[in-house]
Amino acid sequence: MLMKMDAHGMLTLRMLLRKMAIWSAPKYIHENGCPWDKDTCALAAGNGRLEILKYTHENGCDWDKDTCHDAASKGHVECLKYAHENGCPWDKDTCQVAAEYGHLACLKYAHENGCPWHEENTCPDAAEIGRLEILKYAHENGCSWDATTCKVAAEWGHLECLKYAHEHGCSWEEDTCQFAAETDRLECLKYAHENACPWDENTCTSAALNGRLECLKYAHENGCPWDKETCTRAAEFDQLECLKYAHENDCPWDEETCFHAAANCHFEVLQYAVQNGCPWDRDQVLMECTSEVRARIQNMLSQRNA
Repeated sequence: MLMKMDAHGMLTLRMLLRKMAIWSAPKYIHENGCPWDKDTCALAAGNGRLEILKYTHENGCDWDKDTCHDAASKGHVECLKYAHENGCPWDKDTCQVAAEYGHLACLKYAHENGCPWHEENTCPDAAEIGRLEILKYAHENGCSWDATTCKVAAEWGHLECLKYAHEHGCSWEEDTCQFAAETDRLECLKYAHENACPWDENTCTSAALNGRLECLKYAHENGCPWDKETCTRAAEFDQLECLKYAHENDCPWDEETCFHAAANCHFEVLQYAVQNGCPWDRDQVLMECTSEVRARIQNMLSQRNA
């Protein structure tokens, strides 16, 4: 059947709006008694069906801010224009989703026609997807930003966005370096450090627990502090190479390193730590680990005592 029933037994336009390239069918079924609501306009706008949007609005279908939101999120600027010019409401989410999904034309139209900025999310969303032109437009037109913009640019490896934000006065904090290291964005980490972005122990810890050896090396060799958490988290997440590097370069460790290696069944990590002098509570480790790991530990100990 061309027409479908919804859960309440009513004819619905929604499947047709999603699937059909022509607008005569929605017109036909509306003229033959199909009910509609504000979601009809939002679906038309979100699918770029300007003729359907016009028809539904001009024939009394309700709309709300979701119509502008859905048009902006999908980049359908003509639908956005029509809706706004005919009194459809919008709010800050219209600008936010235009930035989030990379639709500069929609963002420009909305801002230039009085739509408020989403101050918290517009610049970070642009930086997260690496859309430098959107980040520039938002900043140059008065949208505020904060350290989150630099953090997400670094986290997602968008160096040009990070550079632009920093060079135009956007603040940054320790988590810019931390998230660059966590996600293996070495160039972003280098840029941030070389331009005086602060860092702390979390940079090394995040690099170690995610196995980002090159970031860990860079951070340590350039003076980033570390503490026993670097070894503990490397052991917990089975990052043997990071643990080796940290230990061989005098990073502290304690019983937690062996405990977390055993608790997560990382025998090779535990073996390395024990054989290299890491303190451990043997009884606690044997109690915490699985029977398979326990047998391997006991075999290791018997070989050492042989």
